[in-house]
Amino acid sequence: MPDLARLAPSGRSLLAGLALLALAVGGYFVARETSLFAVRDVEVAGGTPQVRAAVRAALRDEVGQSLLRVDQAELTRRISAIPTVRGFTYDRAFPHTLRIVVRPERPVLVVRRGADAFLVAATGRVLRPLKNPHLSSLPRLYVTKDVALAVGDELPAAALPGAAAVAALHGASLPGGVRFVRAGKRELALVLGGGLELRLGDPGDLRLKLAIARKILTSTGAARTGGGYLDVSVPERPVLSTNSQVGG
Repeated sequence: MPDLARLAPSGRSLLAGLALLALAVGGYFVARETSLFAVRDVEVAGGTPQVRAAVRAALRDEVGQSLLRVDQAELTRRISAIPTVRGFTYDRAFPHTLRIVVRPERPVLVVRRGADAFLVAATGRVLRPLKNPHLSSLPRLYVTKDVALAVGDELPAAALPGAAAVAALHGASLPGGVRFVRAGKRELALVLGGGLELRLGDPGDLRLKLAIARKILTSTGAARTGGGYLDVSVPERPVLSTNSQVGG
């Protein structure tokens, strides 16, 4: 049986270990409170030049602060106030650089409220007012003048499914494209470029409904008829009605 006393560290070893630990802790706090690792550069990647400039401006107070004092909660508070940013990651690039990678919001919709127009993201967040909405090819959703819209806020609950429906088309558009969106408590529908109305019912199973609609529209050419509707509110029982045919 081994002699446990011989395996135990000596008093001198313990003291040396404690001294090294104290030095490490002390060094950390010295580095944290001094300019040894002060932020000199804030590098931002992702998004447009305007988004990157907004992030740098929001983090200007980080310059001069120690990298060891950079706080994720504070970064989140500042960056989340920028409407065009959906999320971010960060990295302390010692000795003097704070690196930020942003995930920008993706515009999908123009919301019209009387003479006013707003650009809206896939998340339903209002990004900014649009001075010249006629220059945008994004689908339109019309709301009444009493609906409150503020930059940085989400669309009202009744209109949110409209943004979700258009966002679900990302990378897989419908024949003819989408011109208008109608969203309310009991209605979610897309009006296609040719005039055909795609009725989605409630906002559940959007990707499934849109995949079924895409297959039917592609195989029948119904989007080119100039009217009628395709109802996929019950995905297993789609109903197609056009000026020239009725199907189910």
